[in-house]
Amino acid sequence: MKIGLDVLGGDYAPDSNIKGAIEAQQLLDESQRIVLFGDEEATKKAIEAAGSDPSKFDYVHAPENISMHEHPTKAITQKPDSSIAKGFELLKNGEIDSFSSAGNTGAMLVGAMFSVKTIPGVLRPAIATNVPKLKEGFGILLDVGANADCKPEMLNQFALLGSLYAEHVYGIPSPKVGLLNIGEEEEKGNNLTVATYPLLKANNKINFIGNAEGRDLFTDHADVVVCDGYTGNVVLKLAESFYVVTLKKGMKDPFFDRFNYEQYGGSPILGVNAPVIIGHGISTPEAIKNMVLLSRDMIASQFIEKIRSAFN
Repeated sequence: MKIGLDVLGGDYAPDSNIKGAIEAQQLLDESQRIVLFGDEEATKKAIEAAGSDPSKFDYVHAPENISMHEHPTKAITQKPDSSIAKGFELLKNGEIDSFSSAGNTGAMLVGAMFSVKTIPGVLRPAIATNVPKLKEGFGILLDVGANADCKPEMLNQFALLGSLYAEHVYGIPSPKVGLLNIGEEEEKGNNLTVATYPLLKANNKINFIGNAEGRDLFTDHADVVVCDGYTGNVVLKLAESFYVVTLKKGMKDPFFDRFNYEQYGGSPILGVNAPVIIGHGISTPEAIKNMVLLSRDMIASQFIEKIRSAFN
């Protein structure tokens, strides 16, 4: 197993990424290798300085970085030696099994779409995130930013992608799927949700339980909540702010602690031909470690094959 990790992406790179990789490596078995994309010599020196053995990792020399403010498509094309461009080159060629980065989100989306491409039958990939539940565990929310405007057919596919992800990567049997809406009644909502509801209702590949309101998000009402990327991104940023607010207010609560993005590592792009994970720009070593472990779990579960079968 070859788990690709961008050393240069993120606000605290490369130090944070290297420390996270070292922590993750200690939890992998001998058949699982982390492949680091960045300045090879500088990365090896940093690993040594951190008290670890550079020979425990594989390296791809990619000294250029795509910054957060660069145009994604231009940067991927004009910087072939960047860590993100090199990562997708090897992913496309099957030399690594997954690729993750806390760098430019747009470049990660563009790279995934143009290198490994979408799985046949999938209209548009979606970005998924974890949402903590009050009692225990968490649910899946998608899309949270890949597609600001959506068609009903896309939401219907997101429901299946999220359901497969919840079942095979997180082991939730027959996940309950809800449509994020402004009321529980079938006829409620805007044009998009009203048109999407009957598609979800008729989809025999998912366990659709009807509409999910905003107040249902942190309960056991649904395991997977589906929405367009515009709505999902607003909800995600609001949910992430809960943890920050509790810290500023000096509140300590186990539930709000689970809103800390570090625990989940990153957000996978569901619907492309390989595991691709986008990390938070402010990823700490803990977040990087968990991003690597999520990559491992996605590879081990053969999740991509499960999607291919479902969309065949």
